[in-house]
Amino acid sequence: LGVLRQLWERGVASSVDLLGEATVTQAEADHYAARCNAALEELAHASREWPGREMLERDSSGPLPRANVSVKVSALTPLLRPDAPERGRLDAAERLRPLLRNAHALGAHIHIDMESLDSREAVLELVLDVLSEEEFRDGPSAGVVLQAYLRDSPEQLTRILEWARTGGRTPPLQVRLVKGAYWDHEFVQARQHGWPAPVFEVKADCDRNFEALTASLLEARPAVRVAVASHNLRSVANAIAFNRLSGGEDRDLELQVLRGLGDELQDALASRRFRVRTYCPVGDLIAGMAYLVRRLLENTSNESFLHEQARGTPLDVLLAPP
Repeated sequence: LGVLRQLWERGVASSVDLLGEATVTQAEADHYAARCNAALEELAHASREWPGREMLERDSSGPLPRANVSVKVSALTPLLRPDAPERGRLDAAERLRPLLRNAHALGAHIHIDMESLDSREAVLELVLDVLSEEEFRDGPSAGVVLQAYLRDSPEQLTRILEWARTGGRTPPLQVRLVKGAYWDHEFVQARQHGWPAPVFEVKADCDRNFEALTASLLEARPAVRVAVASHNLRSVANAIAFNRLSGGEDRDLELQVLRGLGDELQDALASRRFRVRTYCPVGDLIAGMAYLVRRLLENTSNESFLHEQARGTPLDVLLAPP
């Protein structure tokens, strides 16, 4: 909590990710849900003592919660399987609803993470169905993730936007746009089964898709709130430029980075009074190892922006259109 307060005082909001991979028992799922509820309460109560930060606390759609927790559906149920998605959705919903009630009472935000492709449909359907229930039509603040490395992500965005525009829910759903952290898993699994790769195989194609999705999201406001999560300076600069050229205010675009990987970018954005949030994983060593491996694979490939930046690639090359 002390670190989160220090970040806040420097003009940086946070989203706490309680690390936990797929559960295999109901007891594990109950324990994860209890951890999420405890984190919501601790964050909500502690953040009330933080100093005011107007840029982090309000956009054109209204107040923004200080307390923000990211949740994985695969940790809320041991039954999330692609061959029986309904069982997993129903079981996860029994733990997600109390989390949403608690977040609403505390004035906190719940963000539902996306994981591998085989659970994406079940997770998205779960979130949209539960948030459509009368009990949750006026809160809490909630969000989903869109993974730009998936070839069918434009179709997924169309589905999300149709729901957001017709549902009449307040506050608006936040969509966090990411490149995606499961590329190796998706590509290898497809290759092993002889399936077409569901992910872009060329980085430039993914980057172009990311920019197109950014534009679609920004054009869809105020039906959704937009969060662009990237360490790629070109992707971040493109989002800022498109937002301004389309008449948007800086406060209506959230820029997100990973704690420990995007600290310099985070500080640079905060110093220029952009709304920036750092994604903070919290958990024990074993749970953290799987997270660390995914991030190492994502950010140390020969084509990654951070790798190219560390090699000293000229800025005009880094900022060139994909």
